[in-house]
Amino acid sequence: MTAAFTDYERLVEAHRVELHDHCYRMLGSVHDADDALQETLLRAWRGVRALRNPGAARGWLYSIATNVCLTELERRRRRVLPHDLSPVAEEGTPPGLPVAESTWIEPHPFGPEAVVGLREGIELAFIAALQHLPPNQRAVLILRDVLGFSAEETAGLLDASIASVTSALQRARTSVRKRVPTQTQQANLAALGDDGLRELVERWVSAWESNDVDAMVSMLAADATFAMPPLSTWYTPRRLIETWARTYSMSGDWHWKGLPTWANAQPAVAFYAWDDDAGAHLPFALNVLSVNADGRVRDVTAFIVRSTDSRQPSAYSNFPTQPMNERRLEGTFARFGLPEQA
Repeated sequence: MTAAFTDYERLVEAHRVELHDHCYRMLGSVHDADDALQETLLRAWRGVRALRNPGAARGWLYSIATNVCLTELERRRRRVLPHDLSPVAEEGTPPGLPVAESTWIEPHPFGPEAVVGLREGIELAFIAALQHLPPNQRAVLILRDVLGFSAEETAGLLDASIASVTSALQRARTSVRKRVPTQTQQANLAALGDDGLRELVERWVSAWESNDVDAMVSMLAADATFAMPPLSTWYTPRRLIETWARTYSMSGDWHWKGLPTWANAQPAVAFYAWDDDAGAHLPFALNVLSVNADGRVRDVTAFIVRSTDSRQPSAYSNFPTQPMNERRLEGTFARFGLPEQA
């Protein structure tokens, strides 16, 4: 094994995880981040002999990864959440038809063990807000405000002037500030404390497992939202969520089993639906919860792992009976270390 290859391996292992997280922030998809990371490492391998200063390795790798992501963003549409794509559903509207897979932001298996200063930079609302920025502004904001590169360093990584980086950062901050809550999820979770959060999640799971709509609704903020990618339909406020839940997901037709977990440094619950043929509860959706400091659930994003080609609305009202989507299943339940049955 050559010295260059040994140095490359050491370089990769030291930065692989953070580079993947960076690609996820840029692209809003763990699958796209996988591909971008592989391309980054390939380019790094080809150019590692030209790296003269080991102390500059991190910035060099981030420059490669950022440019890989910027190239990818030139050839595809941005990823969003249902709130960004369609108007809120009217009362009584059933779950609608799904939208193309490449449309949606994907959850990230980022838990509470993450470095404290980086947790805010992986929250679902922040990732969604980033996708509304022009690619260059997105890159500047992440490099400066999440990763802590200086204006001079960022300019060097992007081969841009300090003035252009400063201008892009100001515009990006203004745009993101309009789309994310003033108080981060990390601040709200800290206000709840470990015991308060544990109780909240346990109550949420219990309400769904018993199809107790009243208990579930009592936990929602008045302006709560409920979205279910790949369906574009979403519901708000609390009253409309209650109507939808009583009619569809919590009607009593489904026998839910919930397992607490984490996603995007936020509490989440993996829900399983009973399957008679399998004789077990099988994966249905990963619910990522956003909570207020007072313990109310403000937003729920349920990433469904079933799919069907049917154009009949009834197929989506009965989504728990539809086949598994292996790509979504791998991107949520498998990647998150969740069991295949519950």
